[in-house]
Amino acid sequence: MADWWDADGRRHRKQFANAPSAREHEHRETALAHAERASREMKLAARTSGSKRPSPKTDTGTIEPAKGKLGVMIPGMGAVATTFVAGVEAIRKGIAKPIGSLTQMGTIRLGKRTDGRSPKVKEFVPLAGLDDLVFTGWDIFEDNMHEAASNAGVLDYRLLEQLKPFLSSIKPRAAVFDHNYVKKIDGPNVKKGKSKMDLAEQLRDDIRDFKKTSGATRLITMWCGSTESFIEPTEAHQSVKAFEKALRENDEMIAPSMIYAYASLMEGVPFANGAPNLTVDLPVMLELSRKNEAPICGKDFKTGQTLMKTVLAPAFKARLLGLSGWYSTNILGNRDGEVLDDPGSFKTKEESKLGVLEHILQPALYPELYGNMYHKVRINYYPPRGDNKEGWDNIDIFGWLGYPMQIKVDFLCRDSILAAPIVLDLVLLMDLAQRTSELKGLGIQEWLSFFFKSPMTVPGLYPEHDLFIQLMKLKNTLRHLKGEELITHLGLEYYD
Repeated sequence: MADWWDADGRRHRKQFANAPSAREHEHRETALAHAERASREMKLAARTSGSKRPSPKTDTGTIEPAKGKLGVMIPGMGAVATTFVAGVEAIRKGIAKPIGSLTQMGTIRLGKRTDGRSPKVKEFVPLAGLDDLVFTGWDIFEDNMHEAASNAGVLDYRLLEQLKPFLSSIKPRAAVFDHNYVKKIDGPNVKKGKSKMDLAEQLRDDIRDFKKTSGATRLITMWCGSTESFIEPTEAHQSVKAFEKALRENDEMIAPSMIYAYASLMEGVPFANGAPNLTVDLPVMLELSRKNEAPICGKDFKTGQTLMKTVLAPAFKARLLGLSGWYSTNILGNRDGEVLDDPGSFKTKEESKLGVLEHILQPALYPELYGNMYHKVRINYYPPRGDNKEGWDNIDIFGWLGYPMQIKVDFLCRDSILAAPIVLDLVLLMDLAQRTSELKGLGIQEWLSFFFKSPMTVPGLYPEHDLFIQLMKLKNTLRHLKGEELITHLGLEYYD
């Protein structure tokens, strides 16, 4: 059986003799519908590009100001979380620059190229200031953030010493954790409860306590915890009623990250998922998000190897170069690498990384170029490497008359250094979304796909993985919110 949605959003269903035929038909029809929608949008943009879209309200009427403190709550106070928090404090103290952060260093073009209007993103939309951020977190280890950052080995000890008083003040709350979902690590700082619902209520108490003691007016939950074992959606995930029943009954299909998401959304707190876990990519979480106007997004921060794929694959497709195979392997030695050494957790990560090429290259539309591509991903735990991950890719492409060529990429990256500015941008943009009348009730914030390996979308809509389309989507969303004309890059108006 194949299900697909046409360009007008109508659902179709057809019976096939076997599963491969059904999948092939579903992918082809979905791709064709997407192409038809894109064509319509381009024609509409061409007709309206010369005139400014009127704002439905005054310039700031649909976005509430960023008043007061913004509380950032982080499940998982490991390498990524501590690098992010230490970085924010270093920037606040004037001893570092926010390199890699779109919200802090990025600009946004407004109007024509000849207008010369390109303010910084943080000056264009009312984002929270870095001085307004306050932090808490949960972790299975009792180390404060200075100790955790020192153990992670990402940042130079001389920098950490300058930040020690601040980082030492952030101590982890007891975590909701189950060794069955993350088999390679364990720790003592764990909550006890009669049921998963009891654990969720304890997390809700933590959230209320942090808001009260920190003086924060608004909160964001940012999952920086480990990758959990692979789980597929069940009946327990289909509605709030079913999920709460499953919480009370300790259903094994409810992972710890889902308990954090449920607690946050019940408290009206936006939730961003930096791991490939299902977590908020479930009907129950979309229902809660819309009901309580708490935006959700995810999943899996786009940092090293997949970042390269979302840059290179669009280039191959743009030049109509064929792809025979793409072999990717990674070595890393931090806690993330140790966790991914477990087959169940690796399966979750593999699912996140494998979908990128198929969605970008659209083999159903270009069968001669991408119909037979072979894609393999490997992750290997190698303790000596620490947080300095190495992503190695061998790419077999072919060009004119079918002649083969090869590209090899060896990305010696620092995983947490790439992830930390993503966390900052998501914190500030998710807060913006909750303060924006047009966004806060949508649920999934697809316009933030730019930051994720496996972007969430509403059911039936495949995600955009192309990094440059994602960036255009993000910036056009900001232009739209402020009543500025969208940038289509059509350019014909310069030659009238």
